This record gives sequence, structure tokens and C-alpha cells, in this order.
Amino acid sequence: VQLVESGGGLVQPGGSLRLSCAASGFTLDDYNYGWFRQAPGKEREGVSCVSGRDSRTYYADSVKGRFTISRDNAQNMIYLQMNSLKPEDTAVYYCAIALFGCNTIIRTVTLSDFRSWGQGTQVTVSS
Repeated sequence: VQLVESGGGLVQPGGSLRLSCAASGFTLDDYNYGWFRQAPGKEREGVSCVSGRDSRTYYADSVKGRFTISRDNAQNMIYLQMNSLKPEDTAVYYCAIALFGCNTIIRTVTLSDFRSWGQGTQVTVSS
């Protein structure tokens, strides 16, 4: 299983970014997968997840209404569209496969909550 993120960068407050995650070695339908983030000095936070079984999506309150998770099964890609970005969204963002259901990762998380994760991509929101 391999997950490779891309799409991070520097953006002004109110701007948008789309993160991409290329998945290989597994079929998207077989797992629940999503994104977590970690900012310096802060705990890891699960921000979004999509169920492999029924495509139901989950979001942390901190990003609800601003972030959208999606997937492209044909390309084995996972995306996170981030709009109306705020300075507090600044963090390294990781694509990951949840060990259990999506409801277990929309909270403060540890690496033991995941089967696998990528190397991360930096998102910086600053003027």
C-alpha cells in the first residue's frame, strides 16, 4: 500500500487549494480513507474521511462547509478541496487509510488509528 500526497503550498487567507493523494496497492472501495493534519505543537487532527462502502463523507467541525473530500476510483485518487482557508488551517496534511470506521478518525488521532499514511504535504495559510 502506498499513498503519495501533492498539492500543498502557500496561500493567502480566503484562498483555495486542492490536495491530491495517489493510492496504489489497494482498491479504494475496500477501505475507509481520509485526511488528517498536524500543526507544530498541536495534536494530530482528523479532518475528513470517506467510506469505501457507501461513500458517506465525514468532516471535522473545524472544516465543515469549507473542505470537500472526493475520490476517483478509476484513477485511484483521493482529493481534498479546501476553500476559504484560514491561518489555523496551516499544517502538514496526510492522506491515510483508517483502521476502522470513519467515525473513529474525525477527532484527535494517533498513527495507530490508521493502516497506512503518506509522507504529507505542507499547507501554509498566510498573508
